[in-house]
Parts: sequence; structure tokens; C-alpha cells
Amino acid sequence: MQEIKIYGRGGQGVVTAAEVLAVAAFKDGKFSQAFPSFGPERRGAMVTSFARIGNKPIRVRTQVYEPDYVIVQDSTLLSEEGIAKGVKKAMVVNVPNPPTFKVPVEIWIVDATRIALEVFDRPLFNMPMLGAFAAATKELVSLKSIIEALRERFSGKIAEKNVEAIKLSFEGVRQVK
Repeated sequence: MQEIKIYGRGGQGVVTAAEVLAVAAFKDGKFSQAFPSFGPERRGAMVTSFARIGNKPIRVRTQVYEPDYVIVQDSTLLSEEGIAKGVKKAMVVNVPNPPTFKVPVEIWIVDATRIALEVFDRPLFNMPMLGAFAAATKELVSLKSIIEALRERFSGKIAEKNVEAIKLSFEGVRQVK
């Protein structure tokens, strides 16, 4: 079982990202679950959501304390204590340049903010981060399934713009460590 922790701020679609990720994993024939963890429930406050993906039924129902992967949607959270705590395999971070902190795992970066501003004209980077995650994890969840899950959640122009942003992030993510 692989455990994923997603960090962002209220209003950035952190919970939606975990839900789409779990649905995509299910479409790939895997077992999955997604759930949020809220602190102060207000726009701009730090929000964490979790996903689990496995090849067997998932019976665990606790928060994720030692994730295999961490996705950081908002680079301002990199200064938060504990953001990389317990991560085992890799971090996928929304930054234009490599972060200065050191962790003993792979770090993948993508400028999802730039991509979102180009595609949406506003900072909607939760779905682009899933594209980057698929590429960074060698498609633990396939790009095809992420796009299918997205299209089940959203339709029309919103879906198509998100697909464009997902593909750009999938192609633009790079490993820095």
C-alpha cells in the first residue's frame, strides 16, 4: 500500500485532489481511499488530505503519519515545520526552482503556479499537481485515469482546461535530487 499526503491551503482544492487521485487509482484497478484533515476551516488555512493506493483491500482508517509520497501544492507551506516529516519515497513540490531544504528522498518540482496562470489565468494548481505526481511516481496512478476521474468530476471547458494543465505538468515535472 502506498500512502500520499497532500498539503495546501483552504480553497486550493486539496481535498478534491485526493478524491480525484483515489478515483483514478480505482480506475487503474487498484484499491484506494481519500480523506481530509482540517485545522481551522477557513480559506487560506493549511489543509491536509490523504490518499491510499494498494493492490489489496485497504482496511486502515487512520491519518497518514509516515507517507510514501508528499505533494506540496503551495510553496509557502515549505517553511512549515514537519512538512517533510516521515516521507519515505518522494516529494512533489509546486516551485519553479529547487527548494533549499534537504530530505533523504527524491524531490520532484514543477511550476504548477505558472502553468495554472497560463491555462486558467488564476492559481488553480491542484489538478496540475496530480499530473506531476503521475510522472514523478512512474504512474503509480496513470495519467489516463487521472484525466478520466477529472472528467467525471468536472465537465466542459473547466475539464478541458484542467486536462491541458495536467498534461503540461506531467511533461514539465523534473527531479532535482
